[in-house]
Amino acid sequence: MTHYQLIASNKRKSFFIICAFISFIVFASAIMAEAFGYGPDFIAMALIVSGTGSFVSYYFSDKIILTISGARPATRKKYFDFYTVTENICIAARLPKPKLYVIDDTAMNAFATGRDPEHAVVCATTGLLQRLSRSEIEGVIAHELSHIGNRDILLMSIVTILVGLISLLADWLLRASRFGGRKKSSNRGSSQIQGIILIVGFVLALLSPIIAQLVKLAISRNREFLADASGVGLTKNPQGLIKALEKISLDKEPLEAANKATAHLYIANPLKNVHSAVGLFAKMFNTHPPVEERIAKLKGI
Repeated sequence: MTHYQLIASNKRKSFFIICAFISFIVFASAIMAEAFGYGPDFIAMALIVSGTGSFVSYYFSDKIILTISGARPATRKKYFDFYTVTENICIAARLPKPKLYVIDDTAMNAFATGRDPEHAVVCATTGLLQRLSRSEIEGVIAHELSHIGNRDILLMSIVTILVGLISLLADWLLRASRFGGRKKSSNRGSSQIQGIILIVGFVLALLSPIIAQLVKLAISRNREFLADASGVGLTKNPQGLIKALEKISLDKEPLEAANKATAHLYIANPLKNVHSAVGLFAKMFNTHPPVEERIAKLKGI
């Protein structure tokens, strides 16, 4: 398989998952609102609340994550490979050069953030820059720049808004059912249908936030595969990223500056809390696909 075919395949998968996710959000919201006797205005209120918080996080994502991480600007003189590799790949990708930052930590990792290519940031740990060769750094930076070019930060922000919407809606409706019961509506069918809708509404209110979070993680994992393939498309050198991922996977040191809220941004799980559990159920809760799978796909190019 060529990297073009791999990119196209991952884009199709992302499109399918996102369409299915939006359909589920619309269906679950409508059923829950009907079950508890609330109209579209209640759904709109939840969307506004979740959207406002997510928009603020998205718009200031670069400043927020850099502050949390304790990152500092990278200079061309001190981090020559980091700086020049980024410049070269940006020319190839026709992207504006992002601001470059480093985190003083011996753990090996990197991330990209920013609301658009004109306001992007790429950050790497000093451990990664010191222990990888230039071609391996090139593979990592190409991966991160692909996230920027594919507008993954925007996509994940939209997904976060939808996850927040369904979680807020489910929480509000469950609380309302305890204190006020259902509102009366003139559009009720038979009592049997009402009962079925109410049961389905309760089930969705309980399970929808979990399902939505799992879909968000699935989208995140798929975009990692896409960034891998897109990065190889920029460097034309799969071995650079393959060797970088192998070295990063062998590094068992957690990144102190990372937390659960920011873990999905990094090229590999910075918390190093992946246990030996295997199988579909275990993988569903990971922010990143297994490194072995990523390497296998890259070797197949």
